[in-house]
Amino acid sequence: MSNGGSLPNDIFDVKRVRRLVELMKEHDLSELDLKDGAQRVRLRRGQEPMVSYPMSYAPAPIAAMPAPNAPSSGGAAPPPAVETGVVIKSPMVGTFYLSANPETPPFVKVGDHIGAETTVCIVEAMKVFNQIPADMSGQITAILVENGQPVEFNQPLFRVNPSK
Repeated sequence: MSNGGSLPNDIFDVKRVRRLVELMKEHDLSELDLKDGAQRVRLRRGQEPMVSYPMSYAPAPIAAMPAPNAPSSGGAAPPPAVETGVVIKSPMVGTFYLSANPETPPFVKVGDHIGAETTVCIVEAMKVFNQIPADMSGQITAILVENGQPVEFNQPLFRVNPSK
């Protein structure tokens, strides 16, 4: 084995991996997953995915929990509706866009019927705009992310009713 370095296209080249880590820090990405043929590199920052909230939005789980000795009332509110359908999840970390640019209509809206090849959105990651296909047929019942919002890997983007 030669000490001369890696092949020019070696995805595991230490300099490339260091540059990817720098880009993750620069763009505040928590995870990066790259695949080139049989080679794959997956980088993750931190132990657990972290959600950072502005101080005014910090969750208060204790206030949301019911008091343990609260008497049950006969007129209790019905349980929240359970969301049905299948979700289309983000295949990567990036920024979610509903349309190709601000002047064009969204790829899909609630109520639209889609096919497996239908582009439902774009996720921009490191200045690359990736069109995301539905990979299923059905009807869009909910858009779960706001336009321009950052998304995480595997985050639900759309809810689809596959039977329609």
